[in-house]
Parts: sequence; C-alpha cells; structure tokens
Amino acid sequence: MADNGKPLLIKRYASRRLYNTETSDYVTLDDISQFIRDGRNVQIIDLKSGDDLTRQYLLQIIADHESRGENVLPTNVLNDLVRSYTTQATSVVPEFLAASFEMLRDGQSKVLANMTQSNPMARMPGMEAMRAQQEAFMKAMTGGIGGLSGMSSAAKTPDESREGGELDDIKAQLAALQRQLAKMGK
Repeated sequence: MADNGKPLLIKRYASRRLYNTETSDYVTLDDISQFIRDGRNVQIIDLKSGDDLTRQYLLQIIADHESRGENVLPTNVLNDLVRSYTTQATSVVPEFLAASFEMLRDGQSKVLANMTQSNPMARMPGMEAMRAQQEAFMKAMTGGIGGLSGMSSAAKTPDESREGGELDDIKAQLAALQRQLAKMGK
C-alpha cells in the first residue's frame, strides 16, 4: 500500500463491518492497528451517515491494547486525561499531547541517527547487526510510534532486506568479529 499523503479510507457498513477501499476487502481493528504501525493514517467513515468515526475507532484500538495488558498509558496520565475533559484546560491538552509525541518521534530519529553516524565502532563488522537490534528494541519499547518505521526500511541494505538471509548475514558478521578479536589477542 503506497502512502500518497491521503489517509487510507475505511468505510463502516450498517452491519458494523469495516471495508478497506484500497484493497476492496473487509478489515478488523487489528488490521487497522497494523496499518497505523506501518505508518499509514486512516480515516473511518460511516457509509450511511458520512460521519467521521476515526477518533472513536482509534480510542477503541487503544482501549483494546490496554485491556490486554499492553499498558502504555500510566494510570496517573489516564486520570489527568479524564480530568482534562472536565476542566477549562481542554484546549491546551490536545496541543500539548501532539507536541509531546512530535518531540518523542524527533528524539528517536536523532538517537538512531547519532548511534550510526557519530560512532566510529559502527564501521566494525557486526555493528550493523547490533544497530538493527537496537532499532528493533527502540521500536518495541515505543510501540512503533512514527519516525522509526520509515528509518528502518530506508537504512537497510539490499542484503539485509532479502528474505531468510538476515540470520546468515548476522552469523557471518559474528564469525568475522570473533576472528578479529582472536587476532587482537595474539
């Protein structure tokens, strides 16, 4: 699915089924969640009324993840969010949250860029595999929040992106690193 700047349009039918207009098939909340983790923006529209249901479904996805024990939002943050709906501060909260997540995405991108560019060890055999592991760890810890998914695919070499060869590449790089360490010990 190519991201051409437009959000992926999902139509909700009267039966509450969700229809992906790009692929002409039905999707689930898990599918929509994966589209978002892959960097896509989605828009969910009620077919009959034309109402935009995107917020409702995104909140449902978050609630589903939280109920499965994938707790990203601490209780005190949830309490503050509930309070923000009952106070006059509601106009400040959305901008604050948006700015905070933007800073988080920028920070992640900068950390990963600095790990590979400014580190002289990055040119040693085996370091590319370690960098990929660090990137995967950062993505897992942040739930894939923007910035990282695009960088990881752009930073991969053709050898790294081929199916099934990554493990062999890592083994070869590890063996080369072990040989270098053995030479240094002599």
